Amino acid sequence: MATAKTQERWTQDKVGRTERDVIVMGIAIAACLLFVGIGGSAMTQILDSWLGHRDRPDQLLISAMLLNIALIIFGWRRYDELAQEVDKRRRAEMEARELAETDPLTGCLNRRSIGTIMNRIAVDACHRGQEVAALLFDLDKFKLINDLHGHKWGDRLLIEVARRVSSVVPAGAHLARLGGDEFCCFLPYDPRLQEQVDRIAVNILHAIALPVSLDGTASEITASIGIAHTHGKTDSSDELLIHEADIAMYHAKRSGRGRYCWFDPSMESESRFRGELESGIRSGMTKGEFVPFYQQQIDLDNGELVGFEMLARWHSPKLGEISPEIFIPVAEEIGLIADLSESLIKRALQDAKHWDPRLILSVNISPVQLRDPWFAQKLLRLLAEAGFPPERLEIEITESCLHEDIGTVRSMITSLKNQGIQVSLDDFGTGYSSLAQLRSLPFDRLKIDRSFVTELAEDEGNAKLVEAIVSLGNELNLPITAEGIESEKVLEVLRRIGKMKGQGFLYGKPQDAHTTQELLASRNLLTPTQDHPGQAAESPLTDQAGNRKIAG
Repeated sequence: MATAKTQERWTQDKVGRTERDVIVMGIAIAACLLFVGIGGSAMTQILDSWLGHRDRPDQLLISAMLLNIALIIFGWRRYDELAQEVDKRRRAEMEARELAETDPLTGCLNRRSIGTIMNRIAVDACHRGQEVAALLFDLDKFKLINDLHGHKWGDRLLIEVARRVSSVVPAGAHLARLGGDEFCCFLPYDPRLQEQVDRIAVNILHAIALPVSLDGTASEITASIGIAHTHGKTDSSDELLIHEADIAMYHAKRSGRGRYCWFDPSMESESRFRGELESGIRSGMTKGEFVPFYQQQIDLDNGELVGFEMLARWHSPKLGEISPEIFIPVAEEIGLIADLSESLIKRALQDAKHWDPRLILSVNISPVQLRDPWFAQKLLRLLAEAGFPPERLEIEITESCLHEDIGTVRSMITSLKNQGIQVSLDDFGTGYSSLAQLRSLPFDRLKIDRSFVTELAEDEGNAKLVEAIVSLGNELNLPITAEGIESEKVLEVLRRIGKMKGQGFLYGKPQDAHTTQELLASRNLLTPTQDHPGQAAESPLTDQAGNRKIAG
């Protein structure tokens, strides 16, 4: 209401000033006409008086002329003031338009302005037989960088990125910041020379990937680019181009980040599937569709069952069986991986507390959880609620985590180990961790990635690599677990290399909690509980004297 009144008052003032200006200008024009009419006579009389041809000029005529001159000067001054006001108003309107169309942080165009820009360049490009390409990109893992260094550092990084990109795009391109770390570059190009757009995309990626050093803090960043084009149409909206480029950018990220990808119509269906995945994960978590499965871990030296690794499984009533390799990255990107992981760990601890006390439960944690400073406390709370001994729990951290923030990783591992929890380095051999990192971090175990184990019997190079890893583990006093054991030949090679634990399809596929419980009950490896009163005296793992047998 106050705004409406202010607007009304401003309008009334403007109308009032306009009316006064019209009156003043009318008086000034009349004074000019009158001066023209009487000026000649008055000036003649004044000259004659100065030359002595007459005594005095007509006083009334002189007064009228002076009044005319005063009115002309007044009108001229008002005209000058009006000209200055118009100039100020024009500059203010230009500044307001610039503020409305420009991102205040980076100086790029903003999202509100790209519709007008897009329409103009699309029409011009069509007349020249060109098309318009939209290159949408954002910074990979920018949120992590922002959290580590602070928002001011992140803002300065965005300014630097905008400066670098502006310096490598052609003159006819228009760079806009859509929000956050997301930018879009619109540029006309010859459709017969699509490689020009490819080259520009590569130049943008290279410019962004150059090391950044701000206030003594160095960081390396990458970007992913999605590209869409108008297909020769002048009516292609900026929203449609951005939508298609966004889908292409997602594919670029999925291909390994630091890359670019052109939009293809087939990607649309994949994008819809992605949306169904996201909504399915959210609803599936509330409905208990995610369940823990367990894969056996065996001591390869004597064949005994020593524990299980918990693996997440999801059967969606709508989408069917979804692989963890698909739904886990999506859960990480939409910020639900921590809640999902904690719910699965909670269920696994309830299952595992009924196992034989000698059996270890191993669980993987996401790099996202490792960044949570309260993760150790959350895990201890789950252990306390389940009544599960910390020394029977093993946390597996992927090797790629070591390249994010080694200080945070070291603090988290130390905190977990201080509570008695074991910590192993998973997928070892794929993340290029250094020997110095292994020595500085208090891991309890190394897990050899399955990619090195599966083809062990046929690939001599893999055998040498596994031997080197086992030798390294022995030097650092770190036990080894080999993943991906699927044949007797691979098992035989691993036994020759050294002592270690192993897991893989040779010992059976991961099973749900009920099937795992039945397996343990058949081997007398469940603790006596109300649900499982007294196990049989003899089982496949014990003889009549109670001595432990070898488990295959």
